[in-house]
Amino acid sequence: MAAGYLDILRARHAARLLTGTLVGRLPNGTAPIAIVLFTRAEGGSYALAGALAAVYGLGTAVGQPLLGRAVDLYGQPRVQLPAAVLSALGMALLAVAGFGSLPLAYGAVALAGVATPPLEGGLRALWPSVLGGEDRVHRAYAMDAVAQEVMFTVGPLLVTLLVSLWSPAAALLVINAIGVLGALSVVLSEPSRTWRSAPREAHWLGALRSPGLLVLLGSFFFVGLALGSITVAGVAYADDRGQESVYGWLMAALGLGALIGGVVYGARQWSGPPERRLRVIVALLALGYLPLTLTPGVVAMTVLAGVAGVFLAPAIACSFIVVDRHAPRGTVTEAFSWLVTTFGVGAAAGTAVAGPAVELGGTAWSFAVAGAGGVAALLVLLATGKVLAAPGRSAVAVRGSENDRNGAVEPGFSSGHQA
Repeated sequence: MAAGYLDILRARHAARLLTGTLVGRLPNGTAPIAIVLFTRAEGGSYALAGALAAVYGLGTAVGQPLLGRAVDLYGQPRVQLPAAVLSALGMALLAVAGFGSLPLAYGAVALAGVATPPLEGGLRALWPSVLGGEDRVHRAYAMDAVAQEVMFTVGPLLVTLLVSLWSPAAALLVINAIGVLGALSVVLSEPSRTWRSAPREAHWLGALRSPGLLVLLGSFFFVGLALGSITVAGVAYADDRGQESVYGWLMAALGLGALIGGVVYGARQWSGPPERRLRVIVALLALGYLPLTLTPGVVAMTVLAGVAGVFLAPAIACSFIVVDRHAPRGTVTEAFSWLVTTFGVGAAAGTAVAGPAVELGGTAWSFAVAGAGGVAALLVLLATGKVLAAPGRSAVAVRGSENDRNGAVEPGFSSGHQA
């Protein structure tokens, strides 16, 4: 099992790119809990915390596809690093200014969201040129998903640690400074500096002209909604128990479950269409969310959170393959960024709904939002099976993605790195 992952990490640049992307995405991965804790520490309500997190998520939704398209057109360094700096400045403004002016607070959060660099989509665009073979690329997608779960496991614990040692404002500043360093590490690497997308057909819809991609985005909106609601529901559950640390353990269990699921999923080769496999995985994911509404004692709830997370990383890894099969040519970073965007919009909707749900019906209602999100994600895939089963283009080529000029030779273009 470990041999396959070690083979990938031994590839030149692979470990640096994975680590840099992971660190660079830390601000985005921890933003919901950091915003909630900062708002509560400043005396704000759950509704305000949910609204701010929703604005951040919507800002990310607007910025990711636009920045992803810019990466496809102009390359990674010209877009990723400036965006990371602007996003960090937005969060710094929130930490320093607080809620003396609500419009300023909302504006700072919106800036941080819009400027979030598309590091996630950028990494998946780089894997084919760094690794080559299709099996290695697919295993890298699984490893990528597992690594994200490490971040989602460690991230909340890091935020709560910084809050306990200093303050929620300090946590915002430190996390975002670390994120800029991660982005810097990525854009200074040779694969990032030399990568260019393949030629693309001019179309105002870009990647969104693929029906299969639209179906996938519709499903993962609801997966994002489920996870976003759990962010708020977990804080409410911890408040009910009178222990702030409980939230960190719940999120860590959720991430640990996803990590285990992702490692097992990526360790074997799968046969059959990934679209069919994705439906099964999402069904199991939805089934894992429903028991959270029982809100039992801390130990039992932590176990349920771990079980609920088992199929998250496999669902994400499988979705990467489906995106690559359905993305129109020359739109790989944009297509992956749309997946991040949809996930972010769903998470924003989840936090916005879960906040009032806590105040209206208690913690169980907010966890019920997660269960409903998982079921809705499955229904989208079931209702649109024929559309998703017909990829708009072929799957990843043996030597690299069709969207990657570094890995595929096109008429009129030479192979190799191009500035």
